[in-house]
Amino acid sequence: MNHQFRQATTQEIPAIWEILQQAIARRKADGSKQWQDGYPNPTVIESDITKDAGYVITDNDTIVGYVALLINDEPEYANIEGEWLTNGDFVVFHRVAIAENQLGKGLAKKLLLHIEEFAIANGIVSIKADTNFDNLAMIAVFEKLGYQYCGQVYFRGSARRAYEKVLSTNG
Repeated sequence: MNHQFRQATTQEIPAIWEILQQAIARRKADGSKQWQDGYPNPTVIESDITKDAGYVITDNDTIVGYVALLINDEPEYANIEGEWLTNGDFVVFHRVAIAENQLGKGLAKKLLLHIEEFAIANGIVSIKADTNFDNLAMIAVFEKLGYQYCGQVYFRGSARRAYEKVLSTNG
């Protein structure tokens, strides 16, 4: 497998949207309310990409996963019910989606490791993220990679589990 992690382009929106639609359908099949309200959508992806926040993971030039990566850009995180581990700069990621035909290959974990490299390259040691209470697959990935549960944050009226990982800079 030849994986690459890079910024997405607007020409790739249809391929990215297809992967997100698979993830939306998967969440629904799991009985989750996450992503069942018209979000995310192609406009959100386009906005990510025009803000240089859209990233893809590819396998031999085929897009197999998507994530939005932002630095210090999640106003809702200031309202956490709980407490973050750090209060400095942070990388936040949203909209993690892996292609249906790539599930079970450890790609979500690989994607999160690329996010750690992105953070370190930007001189940032904190990564923050959130997920639905019923997204057991994502919670498992967080726990495997050493993310710590910090409390709850709210998006579009619903509570989400908030996680943070503080990276070691002497590794």
